[in-house]
Amino acid sequence: MSAGSAGNPGMDPRNPGADPAEIGKFERLAHRFWDPLGEFRPLHTINPVRTAWIAERCSLAGARGLDVGCGGGLLCESLTAAGARMTGIDLAPTMLDTARLHAAEQGLAIDYRLMPVDQLARETPDGFDVVSCMEMVEHVPDPRLIIDSIGRLVRPGGHVFISTLNRNPKSFATAIVAAEYLLRLVPRGTHEYERLVRPSELARWARGAGLTLQAVAGISFDPFTRTARLSADPSVNYLAHFTRAAG
Repeated sequence: MSAGSAGNPGMDPRNPGADPAEIGKFERLAHRFWDPLGEFRPLHTINPVRTAWIAERCSLAGARGLDVGCGGGLLCESLTAAGARMTGIDLAPTMLDTARLHAAEQGLAIDYRLMPVDQLARETPDGFDVVSCMEMVEHVPDPRLIIDSIGRLVRPGGHVFISTLNRNPKSFATAIVAAEYLLRLVPRGTHEYERLVRPSELARWARGAGLTLQAVAGISFDPFTRTARLSADPSVNYLAHFTRAAG
């Protein structure tokens, strides 16, 4: 069964876009989210890189932005600082509590909501200029459901940014064996190889959702210097930029 296949045993029949076990992994670590030296340190390291890439490829000043699977609010805060009016949605209540508290401490007005993406797509179609979904699609039973909803949420002419992990032997060795078991950069069990997503799969699902691929960039993470940069190699971590055709 390929990544994203329907019928995944982790699927919640009440919310087929979610896996309760995956949500639980992040709920247990929510109190550690904003520790730059903790379990989420890699996210803190790559966040400036992905934020800069988004800002280079679309206008954020005054843009209506949505971060799907916002977690503790790392990207929401960065895009707010860049001028976007951000909404963040997630299914992990404790993560959202963490995000709200940190935003309040920073004096940032961010609309955080506990709701599935398909519900927001029904309530607010074409509602956002920029939609992001970072390090999430590899944690859900059927990524196509998420991409379909994102395609309905972004306005015609709008921008979508997705980051995830490629599925190949190199990514298995780097993102799972090395990162989780040898270097312990992230907790063991964070990723399941079968759920990792090849760029060709992501592009195909996006086309089905009315989105057109504009660019793909790799994210190179050095575990020894704990630094990150964009690269031309998407074989492990990668970012993808899509647009929805103007109406």
